[in-house]
Amino acid sequence: MSEPTDPAGSAQPLDTHVLARTAEHLAGRYAGVFSADLVERMVFESYAALARTARVRTHLAPLAGHFAADRLAALAHARATPAADPRHAGVPQVLFVGEHDTGRAQIAAALLAHHAQDSLMVRSAGLLPGAALEPHVGTALAERGIDTEDLYPKPVTDDVVAGADWVITFGTLHGIPVPAGAIHQDWDVEDVLEADPAAVAAVIDELQDRVQALYEQIRTHPQAP
Repeated sequence: MSEPTDPAGSAQPLDTHVLARTAEHLAGRYAGVFSADLVERMVFESYAALARTARVRTHLAPLAGHFAADRLAALAHARATPAADPRHAGVPQVLFVGEHDTGRAQIAAALLAHHAQDSLMVRSAGLLPGAALEPHVGTALAERGIDTEDLYPKPVTDDVVAGADWVITFGTLHGIPVPAGAIHQDWDVEDVLEADPAAVAAVIDELQDRVQALYEQIRTHPQAP
């Protein structure tokens, strides 16, 4: 693989090295599915996208690798190409879209992923992604036994939208091109922007009920018509 050009423009040498190694690893995983150049571009573009809003860059390169891997998985699903992980072959894909991907979308995605385990692929994204989760969200989820390690705001990208079988928005569709055949729902749920712990807990309770109902609906109709 050729030495990549850093589209972020401000990546530290260590980050550039990590990103290049990540691109090599993902190119090997998707050999015969995506070109090495496409994978490399995806990794560095993901870094650039996250860098625009990140307050702390300590773990930015690993997060960009995680984000790129998720985008590649969505793109493979959209193109009906073999999944890099056989466990995810043919698995329904659910995308939650919020305004900033710092509250409701993240909560719903975390709850559904915890509930469904490997039976679904779940993602969240934001139209204008924020810098970090809303205060109290991570704590409230962790108290319920939900893993919050991989929760970070991400932008809406064409690949994650194209790979979605179910798109759940929170009044935030705003021109997002829901894929043909995908099922779209808009959930009227109170925002948690600058909410106190009690309000966050109430939103989590409401989303828990909605997520369980959605999971049963997907189990009944795993493929969008």
